[in-house]
Amino acid sequence: MKRIGIIIGGKSVEHEVSIITGLQILENIDKNKYDPLIIYIDKTGRWLIGETLSNIETYKSKQFNNLTEVIPWKSPGNKSVLCLYPNPEMKQGFFSKKRAKAEVDVVIPATHGTSVEDGVLQGVLETCGVPYGFSDVKASALGMDKVLMKKVFKAEKLPVLPYVWFYRSQYDQNKDQCLIDAESIGYPLIVKPSNLGSSIGIGKARNRAELEQTIEVAFHYDRKIIIEKCLEHPREINCSVLGYENDLKASLCEEPVGWQEYLKFEDKYINNQGGKNGKGTDKRVIPADVSDSISEKIKSLAIQAFKSIDAKGVARIDFLLDGVEIYVNEINTIPGSASFYLWEPSGIKFKDLIESIIDIALKKHKDNSDRIDSYDVDLLNNMSKGIKG
Repeated sequence: MKRIGIIIGGKSVEHEVSIITGLQILENIDKNKYDPLIIYIDKTGRWLIGETLSNIETYKSKQFNNLTEVIPWKSPGNKSVLCLYPNPEMKQGFFSKKRAKAEVDVVIPATHGTSVEDGVLQGVLETCGVPYGFSDVKASALGMDKVLMKKVFKAEKLPVLPYVWFYRSQYDQNKDQCLIDAESIGYPLIVKPSNLGSSIGIGKARNRAELEQTIEVAFHYDRKIIIEKCLEHPREINCSVLGYENDLKASLCEEPVGWQEYLKFEDKYINNQGGKNGKGTDKRVIPADVSDSISEKIKSLAIQAFKSIDAKGVARIDFLLDGVEIYVNEINTIPGSASFYLWEPSGIKFKDLIESIIDIALKKHKDNSDRIDSYDVDLLNNMSKGIKG
């Protein structure tokens, strides 16, 4: 039986959202096939394990006693596992049981936001040589950075709304020109941090004063922002994609009810707690009330967007629909709740979706392990002795 490490938390403003996703995966994973282990990264960056991390009340009460702080590292042998070594400074947990380490066969990073969804955590897992779910380093970085994402989408001829972007330093040095560039798109505008999700730091501007205000808010969350044309009466339609390389399938489409321009963080995760997905199933229409031709077009574009950044496992692609015009808004490489609420109506149970994520992680890892990582050549001994140190 494979041990599956489910990583949650992280130094991210989406920390709590990640806890919801991770505990949902823990609840629905097939425990007859897999031995799940919650690995919690707290808000200071410590990696923790312990039995109480499986209970949502632990996070509500913030009672993190009797946990073991661990350090992730590569197996000393040729095994493709994640080793969790006890922190030498800790005098409890594994030391009291005289256990040297815990080993994990596959990791599911149920994490959202910067430092954990953007390729940083994925890089740690690559270094440790362990199979892990969802996208790899490059796709994760592209999926998090809205500016780079839009550039790739445009290069792949996917429909995106007009946008401009700039750094905080540019804005500080030449504020007037940045504002002129943004206004050239035409009000109203949507201002977003480039590297955040869950609608945090996003604002709408209808005039110069609101533009300056929303820019300042966005810069509190990122050094780079993107400003896009805001459609007057758009509909948000979302679609998930599952698979690896060319073996891809799209889910049914959904439409969040009451969506206007964008949902605030509170609307997504606090005000809508009626459904088991933590985001209010009663606030969704699945399948979305659109024509068959629109639905099929969105599914096709979702697969194209998924392939454009070489995403893997499961992702959710969000669209804006303006009449019959469709625009790709963004891709989420680790979607909240793993988008199970889109796959269950599509005929794939949550436990089977998790198994697919694990299978794709193993396939991706095998393909990477089969490649040549080193080239044996005695280059250093054949270098000229005249090279200065």
